[in-house]
Formats: sequence, structure tokens, C-alpha cells
Amino acid sequence: MAILNLWSLGHFLQWTFVGRFLLTNWYIFFALSIGWEVLELYLPFDFTTEPFHNKTSDVFVNTIGFFLGQKLRENGSEYSAV
Repeated sequence: MAILNLWSLGHFLQWTFVGRFLLTNWYIFFALSIGWEVLELYLPFDFTTEPFHNKTSDVFVNTIGFFLGQKLRENGSEYSAV
């Protein structure tokens, strides 16, 4: 299994959207992002079974997506103050 997969793209897009439109707090972001990966360890579904390095890359991809969403938020606020 690859470190990055189609789920990684979904994580990236999801957290970019959340960072742009919904959430600004990094502490809450990390709690949700890491909390979900921990929760996946206990969920009885096939999509949750993945190697540890993939869970680590998920958090990394989430962070990049959230960071991009925050930057888009900052750039968008420059143009909305007309």
C-alpha cells in the first residue's frame, strides 16, 4: 500500500475547505485530525485498516490542507475589505 492514496486527496480537500471556511484554531484542528486517526484504530470497518505510516501521512496531508485553507482565508479577506 502506498503512503499516499485516494483517501489522501480526500483528506487534503476536506481540510482545505475546513481551514478556508470553518475553522481557524490550530489546536482544535490537531485534536480533530489526530483524534480521527486514533478513532480509526477502533472502528470495525475495512477502510480504517491501514499501516501506521499511512496514518502518519494522513496527519501530514491534513496539516498541509489546513495550512492552505488558512492561507486562502487570509488572501480572501484582503479582497473582501472593499
